[in-house]
Amino acid sequence: MAKKATEADIDSKKTDDESAGSKEEVEAKPVAKKTPAKKAGPKSAKSVREAEAETERKEKAQDKADEPKPKVAPKANPMKAHGKKYREAAKLIDAEQAYDLAEAIALAQKTSTAKFDASVELHINLGVDPKQADQMVRATVVLPAGTGKTQRVAVIAPTEKQAEAKKAGADLVGEDDLIALIEKGQIDFDVLVATPQVMTKIGKLAKVLGPKGLMPNPKSGTVTNNVAEAVSQSKAGRVEFRIDKQAIIHTAVGKVSFKPADLETNILTLINALMDAKPAAAKGTFVKRMTLTTTMGPGIHLNHTQALAAANQVK
Repeated sequence: MAKKATEADIDSKKTDDESAGSKEEVEAKPVAKKTPAKKAGPKSAKSVREAEAETERKEKAQDKADEPKPKVAPKANPMKAHGKKYREAAKLIDAEQAYDLAEAIALAQKTSTAKFDASVELHINLGVDPKQADQMVRATVVLPAGTGKTQRVAVIAPTEKQAEAKKAGADLVGEDDLIALIEKGQIDFDVLVATPQVMTKIGKLAKVLGPKGLMPNPKSGTVTNNVAEAVSQSKAGRVEFRIDKQAIIHTAVGKVSFKPADLETNILTLINALMDAKPAAAKGTFVKRMTLTTTMGPGIHLNHTQALAAANQVK
């Protein structure tokens, strides 16, 4: 019995070993990879759609390529945009040269092409930032030789000030009646002077007067109790100057028919007033460039260093 049991145990052990071997073989056997899906055939619905889309894309690209390209206009020569007289006058000026004041005035009068008595204008580029409130440049100046233009002055003031304004030469004088006329758009004047007492009434005229630059302002000397002086100065040739968004001042300094000495006096007076109005916050070079020109005439580059020195001598 003992022998049979031993043989049975041996047979059982062999069976277990064979089973274990089979299990190891199964575990060692690599897992089969999944076969990737086959691409759609040439006749499948997907392939047909893709082919149609590709064909449509190519047709659109071809149509775009066949479209006539817009012609690019050649850059215009700025000189050709001017008339013959202007071009002839511009030939007398060397664009690369900075002229002394006396030479520039003589050239301005010589190159004026207008058929009327043109204004002589001074344009000054400043080294300030007009976006900064503390670098704003604005002031008034009375030009000794006048502007060559007859100024019509209107005064809005209380009754007790109206007689004073009329005596000083004001063209229009009134209060509520004049305000009503301006509201209707009847603006027959070049300068408007007002007293501080009536400014609350004039506030509603800002939309009418503001765009025309006629709104009274204390900085320009047009809001004052001394209406007689304001009227006299306006008639004598007081002008207001202020920088624009490009930090440039544009001011008329007389007429082509003026004597050269009068134009020079006006220009030097304006330069001195400009230097007096220099803001404390301005740093670096204040005056960067000056250009003298006439109405419809070519620009003349001024030697601003010489002009500033000359203005300082007559100050």
